[in-house]
Amino acid sequence: MFARRGFLGSLAGMAMAPLVAGCGSENDQHAPQITTLEWAKHQGKLRIGYANEAPYAYFDAAAGRVTGEAPEIARMVLGELGIREVEGVLTEFGSLIPELKARRFDIIAAGMRIIPERCREIAFSNPTCHIGEALLVTRGNPLALHSYADVAQKATARLAVVTGAVQGSYARATGIPNDRVVAFSDATRAMAGVAAGRADAYADSSLMLNELLSRGGGKLVRAEPFTDPRIDGVQGYGAFGFRRMDTELLEAFNEGLSRLIGTPRHLELVSPFGFTAREFPGNVTAATLCES
Repeated sequence: MFARRGFLGSLAGMAMAPLVAGCGSENDQHAPQITTLEWAKHQGKLRIGYANEAPYAYFDAAAGRVTGEAPEIARMVLGELGIREVEGVLTEFGSLIPELKARRFDIIAAGMRIIPERCREIAFSNPTCHIGEALLVTRGNPLALHSYADVAQKATARLAVVTGAVQGSYARATGIPNDRVVAFSDATRAMAGVAAGRADAYADSSLMLNELLSRGGGKLVRAEPFTDPRIDGVQGYGAFGFRRMDTELLEAFNEGLSRLIGTPRHLELVSPFGFTAREFPGNVTAATLCES
């Protein structure tokens, strides 16, 4: 819950950043209490954090706005709550959770995968997509890398990942030593790292790598065939991230998702970004994935 000084008389003149109850003056401690959801409804606006990674979330310069699978779902769900404006806040993927907690934005909308270690820091919505993995390698795949397990078993193989992305966790879980995992700040740099010989393969979601290759992969190709990792029997599911204290916002968002996910309207929203019904998450919940 957040305190807002003079809520009834001066909301329009206040800044967006919330004041935490009990951290201001004595008058602040007695101010009315409102939630992030109530504040967003009053403003008609909410901020989403994204990492400029198509097809999940990216800035479309021609349209002049952030778009992708996650922002378009957010617009639909938040619009039904009376929140008509979605403001995108760009950051590196590895900074999304710290900056959410620091209140630079209010929801992570970046196709972030639900894994237990993240669940210990933030709350997740129920998933919006089921995300398969893939590897980019140089043409000819000289080390014959067709899975995370192959990278682990080849003593010289180095795996490129994006800092903070779930692929780092997958690498650890499948036995790839830390000294053979090369972290890059974003997907473009990871791809360039493999092309330059700094790593032997780049791991990311199948949809992300399809998007990168559609722009021109140069001497890089997808490793075919490829075996998806199963970590604790579960593959990757993407969702929205929330501050733990924003329970009212999360509950309202999940209610909206329950009316949308798996419907023809959902498919219409995400198909322009390469998603199909194969990527629908089914009945899997965040609670189940956080306990895995």
